[in-house]
Amino acid sequence: MTATSPIVAAMLALAAGTFLLRLAGPALRARIRFPPPAEHLLEASAVVLLAGLLAVSACFEGHSPAGPARLLGVLTGALLAWRRAPFLAVVLGAATTTALLRLVGLN
Repeated sequence: MTATSPIVAAMLALAAGTFLLRLAGPALRARIRFPPPAEHLLEASAVVLLAGLLAVSACFEGHSPAGPARLLGVLTGALLAWRRAPFLAVVLGAATTTALLRLVGLN
């Protein structure tokens, strides 16, 4: 028996568990009903979770704070998204802002 056998077994077990968890969502959705306020809260919590993830990744680089160029790039992207610009314009606007600010020395 090789040393990779436990690793392969663990990978297969994790893959199977992930598949079953993903399958459980649609399967249980038809059986479990939440009251409307709870459904609204669950929908809002997904948005809050993603906003928190965005804020942390925009404001920090590893364990240290990110530079102002990244923050201003994210703000540019947020402004373009708020103005309902196409997704490509949002990404390019944020990247261009960050790149130009870093080019002039504002890291």
